[in-house]
Amino acid sequence: MGLRERKKEKTRLAVLDAALDLFLEQGYESTTVEQIAEAADISPRTFFRYFTSKDHLVLWFHDHGEGIILETLAGRPLDEPPFTSLMHGLRAVLADVESSTDEDTGRFLKLRRLLEANPQLFGRSVARGTQTEHTLADVIAGRRGVDPQEDQLTHLIVAFAMSTMRVGFEWPCREGTVTEIVARMRETIELAERSLRPGWDAS
Repeated sequence: MGLRERKKEKTRLAVLDAALDLFLEQGYESTTVEQIAEAADISPRTFFRYFTSKDHLVLWFHDHGEGIILETLAGRPLDEPPFTSLMHGLRAVLADVESSTDEDTGRFLKLRRLLEANPQLFGRSVARGTQTEHTLADVIAGRRGVDPQEDQLTHLIVAFAMSTMRVGFEWPCREGTVTEIVARMRETIELAERSLRPGWDAS
C-alpha cells in the first residue's frame, strides 16, 4: 500500500471510529454526518468521499466480507461443489477476523453493540445480507452454468451457506469475545458440512 492509499485508509478508519463512538454515546438517529465529520476533523464533503451515507458506514463490514468471499470463489476450482467453495469463502472471512488488530476487533464489537441497540439498523443489516446473497447466487449460477433467475437450487445453496454464517455469529446469543465468536462460527461451518453428508443423522 502506497503513501496515498495509507493516508486514505487512515482517514476512513478515523471517520468510522468517530461515528461508532458518537452512535453509541448519543444514538444513531441523533447523530448527524456533520457531527461525525467534525469529530474526525474533516469536512462533510470529505465524509462522502468515503461513505455514501450513515447506513453505508454502519454496514461497511458487509462490503468487506462480501469482497473476501467473492475473491475466494474466484480462486476456487470451477468443478468444486459450490457449497464447498462457499465454505472456503466463510473460512476466509474468519481468517480475516482472526488476523484483525486490536483496533479492528474493537470496531467489530462496537458495531455488534450498535446493531443490538437499534432494531432498525439490524433490519438494514439483514437487507444488506440479502443483497450479498443475490450477488453470490449470480456467481454460483455462473460456475454451475445455469440461469440464476430460473435455478432454485443455486439460491438454496447460497441461502444455506449464508445462514451458516448468521447462525454462527448470532447463536446462542450475540455476546462474547471475538475469539468465542470465531470458535462458534467454525463449529457451525463444520456442522453445516457434516449435515450434507449422505446418511448423516442429527439425533
